[in-house]
Amino acid sequence: MGWSKKQNDPISDRARALNDQIAALEAQIKQLDSKLGEQKPGPRLRSTAVPHGSAPHSATPSPTPQPKSTEPIFEDVDQKRLKERNGNDSTPEHYNELGMRKYDLAALIERIKNQFRGPSTANPKLVNYLAAGSIQGLRPLRYEKRVARNRFLLFFGLLFLAMVGILAMVAKHHL
Repeated sequence: MGWSKKQNDPISDRARALNDQIAALEAQIKQLDSKLGEQKPGPRLRSTAVPHGSAPHSATPSPTPQPKSTEPIFEDVDQKRLKERNGNDSTPEHYNELGMRKYDLAALIERIKNQFRGPSTANPKLVNYLAAGSIQGLRPLRYEKRVARNRFLLFFGLLFLAMVGILAMVAKHHL
């Protein structure tokens, strides 16, 4: 019979093949890195990118070398837009006469709904593939949900029958 045969999992086979490819590429990278280390270093190239707001250097070389600056270059950030977006709920209308924050029922309901929602997916296309069962070797999520729902209903029914039996025994014993 076919009980002792282990079925091949296509995902683990693919993962094994990809790991082998990664190992081969890492070996190739090490080999190329060692070849590069043996060669003499070529001329150093400089980037032509300049920080925002500064003028590009002239094409003619300057007679005196300029000291290399090690300080970071910061970009200006529009703080007003950031504060406007986050500061909408800190208006005086959101506080009562004692300075305490007013009760916001709509925000409470929204927070509760967000607790029951899962986090948004980073890859919705993968979720669609999993839900439809488009990846060979994996069952669709709707099948898994149905199995979990049926299992829950079965255990809930068994628990309900056990509770009814216990209540019947207690009622019979007291009467």
